[in-house]
Parts: sequence; structure tokens; C-alpha cells
Amino acid sequence: MNPMRLFTRVLCCALLLLNGCNKNEPAPVGGASTKPGKKPRIAFITNAVDPFWNIAAAGVRAAAKEFDVDAEVHMPAKGLADQVRIIESQLASGVDGIALSPIDAKNQVGLINQACGVTKVITHDSDAPDSKRLCFVGMNNYHAGRAAGKLVKEVIPKGGKVMLFVGRLETLNAQQRRQGIIDELLDRPEQVLGRMVVSPPGSPLIGPLYTVVDTRTDNDDRVRAQANAEDAITAFPDLACMVGLYAYNPPACLQALKAAKKNGQIKLVAFDEDKTTLQGIIDGDIHGTVSQQPYLYGYHSVKILAGLARGDQSVLPKDNFYEVPIVQVRKDNAAKFREELKKLQTGE
Repeated sequence: MNPMRLFTRVLCCALLLLNGCNKNEPAPVGGASTKPGKKPRIAFITNAVDPFWNIAAAGVRAAAKEFDVDAEVHMPAKGLADQVRIIESQLASGVDGIALSPIDAKNQVGLINQACGVTKVITHDSDAPDSKRLCFVGMNNYHAGRAAGKLVKEVIPKGGKVMLFVGRLETLNAQQRRQGIIDELLDRPEQVLGRMVVSPPGSPLIGPLYTVVDTRTDNDDRVRAQANAEDAITAFPDLACMVGLYAYNPPACLQALKAAKKNGQIKLVAFDEDKTTLQGIIDGDIHGTVSQQPYLYGYHSVKILAGLARGDQSVLPKDNFYEVPIVQVRKDNAAKFREELKKLQTGE
């Protein structure tokens, strides 16, 4: 059955149950507040299965304990259809709030809007600004892209060819990160998120010093991610730098570079805080990474939804955007960063 059709059926059942509590009153927009004395139940839904989300899960657990809610982390293993199934299941069970990282924001607006009619919905990591979600928790991905572009400029100051690697370009966060890198390397003026013009992939983007030769996608397939890196090394013998935009991309690139004995020769810039990435920075094989602090994604998503479930609208951030600051990690602060990350995850 079509995922959206099945979702609509489940949604209708949920709405009937909600309206059945008082036939004379319509369900409020965004779902009803939790009844006094009832412990709110919150679902934190990711866009994939990845160690990156284990860090966010630690933040979810910490916030659940602090704000006295039941919070579950759900990671779709099979892409969009699996994510839709998880949302359906949570709505049918009467969840009090959902924090969602949309896989395909543009084509999920209808789904998200329908869910907003049943419960409190916010987005995290990657936004769906055209939907009725209540707010977004995450970094400014465009600024993060420009920060990664600055790391590229540091490691190859004389310029050169740069290849970008990412899981998929349907997600808004990937589009924004990629564009931030491109604009930084090509010395373009800063863009405003809501009016961002995206450079189409598939052809080289040439600037005074840097050329972004292409963007390779892997559809969240780790094996394909490494194959993409291997192909790039072969196809562009004069490649100067590789940039991995998703957490697993830098380790895949590093493995390909080591196999080709070009680690250190072709520079590598990363996103996120995968353990292999941090070790690569410490070893000198990766110049640096842009961390988006996923622990805070989990923590603040639960904090906001806990407040909303209890009828507290003051928890909503200004302009419906809770910005989590980025952290640039280089060799001089990588060991300390890794130790602090370990403490967050273990709760020490």
C-alpha cells in the first residue's frame, strides 16, 4: 500500500479517537496538551541509523530524566517508507509529541501537516519550513557549510579541485551545507536561508582559486559512499581535497584514501563527530570537522516538547528556530572534544 494512503488511514483513526473524547469540541491545532498528572510521551525520530544519532539519543535520555517524560528514539533503517511507518505507529498510540528529522522535507509537508493536527510536532537536524511544524532545533546548516569551506581554505590555501560527498540531496540540511561550502570557496556573498539559490549538481563550479568538481551521493549506503570516494580518487588524479557532508562520509573517504595511499596527499575535511573522524584528526589524516552537537538536538527537542505537552508555549524559541551552535574541531582541540563527548554519552 502507498505509504501516504496508509498514513491517512491511521491518521483518521487517531483523529476519531481524539475527537471522541468530546464530540462538541474540535481537536486543537497541534494536538491537545497532556492531562494533568499524566507523564508525557515523546518520540524522537531520526532520518537513518547511524552512530551520530546515538549521541543525540544520549541527549534525549538526559532531558527525559530532567523534565520527567517518557521519550523513545526511533531510527528508520529502510528510508522514507520506514520513517512514515514509525510516525503512523506513534500517532496511533497517542504520542504527546514528535521530534522529526525529515528525510525528504519537500515531499513530506503534507504528512507533517497531518501529524500536526494530532500531536505536537517539531523538526530537528533537517527542517521542513513549509510545514506547520512548531519549531526547528538544529544548527544553521548554511553557516556550517561556510565553516567547512573555511577549513578547506586553511588546508589548501593555494586552491585546487574539491569533491563533495553526501548521502542525499533531497534533505534540506544537505542542500544548505553544500551551498555554504560552494559559496565560501567561490567567494560568493552570504545567502539568506529562506531565499537560498542552490547551485545544481552535475557540472564543475569554478571560482578564482577553487573548483568544486562535483557532488557524489550514496543514498545513505556506506559501501557506495566508499566506492564514490575511490572513483573520485581515480577520476581526478589532481584532486586536492575531499569533503564529507554526512557523518559516515569522512570515514568512508579516509578508508579510500588509505587504500590508495593518498591520505595526507589529498586533504580531507569533515562534518560531525564520528569516532573515526576524530581519530583521523588526531592522527593528522583529516584537517578538521564541523560538529553540530547532536547531543543538544536530542536534549532541546525533548525539553521543548515536554513544555508544549504541558501547555507551556513559552518554550518555543524566537522565530521558531532553536539554533545549536557549531564547533570547529581541529588537531589542537580534537582530544579534548572527544573526551567531553564521551562524558556526555556516558552521563559522567
